[in-house]
Amino acid sequence: MIHLKKAVRTAEADQEGVHDIVSKMLAKIAVGGEAAARDYARELDKWNGEIIVTPEQRAAASAAVPEQLKADIRFAHNNVRRFAEAQRATVSDCTIEILPGLTAGQKQIPVSATGCYVPGGRYSHVASAIMTITTAKVAGVPHVAACSPPRPGLGIPPAILYAMDLCGADVILSMGGVQGVAAMANGLFGLPKADILVGPGNQYVAEAKRILFGQIGIDMFAGPTDSMVIADATADPEMVAYDLVGQAEHGYNSPVWLVTSDRNLADQILRRVPELIETLPELNRHSAKASWADFAEVILCEDAEEMARFADELAPEHLHVQCKDLDWWLGRLKSYGSLFLGEETTVAFGDKTSGPNHVLPTSGAARYTGGLSVHKFMKTVTWQRATREASRPLAEATARISRLEGMEGHARSADIRLSKFFPEEDFDLSPAQVPG
Repeated sequence: MIHLKKAVRTAEADQEGVHDIVSKMLAKIAVGGEAAARDYARELDKWNGEIIVTPEQRAAASAAVPEQLKADIRFAHNNVRRFAEAQRATVSDCTIEILPGLTAGQKQIPVSATGCYVPGGRYSHVASAIMTITTAKVAGVPHVAACSPPRPGLGIPPAILYAMDLCGADVILSMGGVQGVAAMANGLFGLPKADILVGPGNQYVAEAKRILFGQIGIDMFAGPTDSMVIADATADPEMVAYDLVGQAEHGYNSPVWLVTSDRNLADQILRRVPELIETLPELNRHSAKASWADFAEVILCEDAEEMARFADELAPEHLHVQCKDLDWWLGRLKSYGSLFLGEETTVAFGDKTSGPNHVLPTSGAARYTGGLSVHKFMKTVTWQRATREASRPLAEATARISRLEGMEGHARSADIRLSKFFPEEDFDLSPAQVPG
C-alpha cells in the first residue's frame, strides 16, 4: 500500500475551544430559558422576529417556491419515505414461550418527541429536512419539532421551510446553532422536551449534541462529512474525479479518499481534481481546495482485497465502489455509513434524493453504527409474564444465583414466591460451594 497523497491535517485539530464555548452556551440557556435562547438568536442568527413559524408563514413559503422545485422536493420526500417505510416493516414485536408457562416478548415503541436540526448556513439543506423529519414521522413519533437558522430579514429560506412543512414537522423554530438544539432539548417555546435530537450541523451543533447525550438521545457523534471512492482500472477517471470534487465541496475539513489498484488512474485523478476544483463557484472552490490540499488522500493498493481491507479499517461515511464485480464488493465490505455501487449511482444521489438516509456516521464511527433510520426513533423494549408453575424453577435458580453473588435481597424476592405459591414444599435455596 502506497500513499501517493497523504493528509497533512486532521479534523480533530480544529476542535480546540469548541467544547468550552458550547458548554457555556448550554449552561446559560438551561438557566435563562427562552430569554437566553432569544439573546443568542439575536446575536448569532441576527434574528429579531418570532421564533415559532406560523401556519401563514408556512403557506407563504410554499407560494414562494417554484413549482419545479416543489416537484423535486416531493420526489425526494417520496423516495425517503418509501425507504423508511420499508425499514419500519422489518421491525416487529415478537412473543416466545421460553419454557412452559413463561412467556416473554419485545415491543417496538417510538419515542414521544424528536428534535430535528436542519442546517441553513452556507448551503440551504433542503435534503436534511427531508431525511430527518420524514424518517421520524414514519417511525411514528407523535411530536416532531424542527429548527433551522433564519436569515436576517428573511427567516428560514422558503425552500427549507416548504420541505419541513411537507415532511410533517409539528412545530418549526426559526433558530439555529447551539441555541436551536438547546431549545428543543429543554422544551422551550412550548415544545415537549425532545427524547432524541437528530440531524447534521456544524462543529458547534455537533458538540452541543455530544454534551447533551445522556440527558437525551442523539443520532450519533458527528464530525466533518467524509467520502471514499474505490476504483480499479475499469473506472472512468473523469467520473471518479467529479465524485471526489463533489464531496470535497462540503467543507474545508471534509476528507476525501481515492483508493485504487491502478497507478495510471491515480495519476490522472491527481492532475484532474485540482483542475475541476478551479471551475467551481467561489465559495465551493474555497472549501474544496482546502479539503483537497489538507485532508485528501490517494492510496495505491495491490489488489481488490487490500483495497477492501483498507476501507474497512477507515470505515468511511460514504463509500463509492467503481470497480468490476460489484456483487463481490457488496458481500465483502463491512464498515461504511452508506455504500454506492457502480458509476450509475453517486454519493450526491444519496445526499439528496434516492431514499436511503444521508445522516450517516463520520470519523470512523461506521465501525460500530449505521446511519439514521426509523430504528433510531424507536425503543425495543421487553416484557415477561409467568404462571405460578413456571415461577417455581425460575425462583429456585434465581435464589441460588443471587446468594452466590451476595445479593440476599434478590434471593428473598424469589424465596417469598416459593413460600406463597408452594407452601407445602421445602426448597434448598443455598448456593453450591464453588472451590476457591
